[in-house]
Amino acid sequence: MFLARYAILLDGGFVTKKLQQKLKQPATADDIVALCGEISAHAELRHYELLRTYFYDAPPSLESLNQPVSGERYNLAVTERAKHAQSLYDQLELKPGFALRMGETRLTPQQWKLKPRSVQQIKAEPRPLVDDDFLLDINQKGVDIRIGLDMARLALRDMVRAVVVVTGDSDFVPAFKFVRREGVKVMLCTLGHASARRELKAHADFVLS
Repeated sequence: MFLARYAILLDGGFVTKKLQQKLKQPATADDIVALCGEISAHAELRHYELLRTYFYDAPPSLESLNQPVSGERYNLAVTERAKHAQSLYDQLELKPGFALRMGETRLTPQQWKLKPRSVQQIKAEPRPLVDDDFLLDINQKGVDIRIGLDMARLALRDMVRAVVVVTGDSDFVPAFKFVRREGVKVMLCTLGHASARRELKAHADFVLS
């Protein structure tokens, strides 16, 4: 018997952050595959066949820049975060049924911003600034739009009858509304994200626990 198909769409930054909080260490490709296996085993999906899993992310910036206080050169390409991210992408690309959709990461013209914790500390007890008081001021580009476009493409081409979107971002509400009007069921997985907005859940057909 022919089964209707579904796709899993993973908001990569959200997924890796939530898995790291749960596992107490950076998520691996196997951790992400295991998560998708748990999703696919959900009772709401028993009458569907998985078409593909899409993973969306923006790779870390590989620029080299000066530290904000000391002026020492800081090469982002050799940071542990950059190495782990590239290793994760390389492994996920080879997992059966996975496809990566990559946006881009851009540093703002300011490049650095003060950490909120440092601001509070300095207000309470003034001291000279140090490099560790700053975070890179980074914007991700093209991730959300790729998720929304793929949802629309899958629906309009009748490639799937359901999508599972793993995210906590309410920016996807318009995409949810669109594909539901096209007759595609939307199943939301927030990974227990406590601050997921009500409207995100309201425009999904199911919220997978």
